[in-house]
Amino acid sequence: MIITEDDQEEICSQDDSCFDSDYDESLFIEEEEDLPKKKRLSNRHDYLDKIILTLTAGRGGNGKVAWIRTRFRPKGGPSGGNGGKGGSVIIQVSKDLLSLDHFRNTRIIKAENGGDGGTCQCQGKKGLDRIIKVPCGTLVKNLETGEIIKDLIQDGEMFEICAGGKGGLGNEHFKTPTNRTPRHATPGKPGDLLEVELELKLIADVGFVGLPNAGKSTLLNALTATEVKIGDYPFTTLKPNLSYLEFDDYSRIYLADIPGIIKDAHVGRGLGLEFLKHIERTKVLIFVIDLAKEHESDPLHDLHLLRAELELHNPALLEKPFLVALNKSDLPESEEHLKQFIKNYPFDKETLFPISALQKQNLDPFVSAMRKAALAPKKQNATISFEYLKTLQQAPAL
Repeated sequence: MIITEDDQEEICSQDDSCFDSDYDESLFIEEEEDLPKKKRLSNRHDYLDKIILTLTAGRGGNGKVAWIRTRFRPKGGPSGGNGGKGGSVIIQVSKDLLSLDHFRNTRIIKAENGGDGGTCQCQGKKGLDRIIKVPCGTLVKNLETGEIIKDLIQDGEMFEICAGGKGGLGNEHFKTPTNRTPRHATPGKPGDLLEVELELKLIADVGFVGLPNAGKSTLLNALTATEVKIGDYPFTTLKPNLSYLEFDDYSRIYLADIPGIIKDAHVGRGLGLEFLKHIERTKVLIFVIDLAKEHESDPLHDLHLLRAELELHNPALLEKPFLVALNKSDLPESEEHLKQFIKNYPFDKETLFPISALQKQNLDPFVSAMRKAALAPKKQNATISFEYLKTLQQAPAL
């Protein structure tokens, strides 16, 4: 069918009246509330503290079936070498890493296979080990059973999680006085295969806990040389921040700042549940309270809310020593709140420190108390360890 220029002009000149007037576009548009909510895709800037990896050690090389005949061995004999051992997967702890972001695009990690055996009794090449680095405080769990395989804490610590397979035996290994021409060799054995979950729990001496916009990041900037993003709106901090405070004697205490905690954070509201685990290893907790905030009844409301959320997440957190930093105490509206807070505070008054993180006021006594609590020796338990009882049982009787 050929359309002429006159036909094209007639088609273009037609208005909407030529279409069915009963056409209802709304019938073909689904209501937005009925559509299933799409799952938020992972952002490449998100803080990664948990990941699942499939680890595979290298397979051992196969044994070789070979023969040799040299000048002084006119009858020759078997000379097949053994296969090389497969490479292992080794986890190494590095203090230079603060997250698991370098595994964001990695799910399968394999070590190199061992080389096959050669002639003249030459053993195959050993497969290269695959070393993966993780930050301090990484838990290695068996994905299938949920068992904790290793808790990696010390910097430089190395742990072989998947051993490489053994190499096969060449025919030279099977020669005997009655079997001088063995014509078989063994294949190499496969390496270990394991699915693991790496979960990071930061190791710090002091952990900052507070509601959104309480001034935790501002306090971290005031105490250390780091530059954490701050703002006058809630949830400025979207990932944990780790830094350290160094003293004149070159001793250090490490500080961890986690995103703000809101009510019902233990059931997944806000960002608190996702990052509360990063203060489980801390020695001291710092509750940062915003004194300038308008409270309906009691200025202690924020402190009670924070302690309640920590108890619901992990009751052991409340057994840690703590200090309370009453931030923004330099503002005029904080004076009355400060008096009420001190009057109704149910704990030791020596744990209270009115400060101003932005103006860096009254930080010296606060830092001294924080240092004393963080560097205090851990209380020793008076119970006898199981290892000591075992050594007593193995000791010879007098």
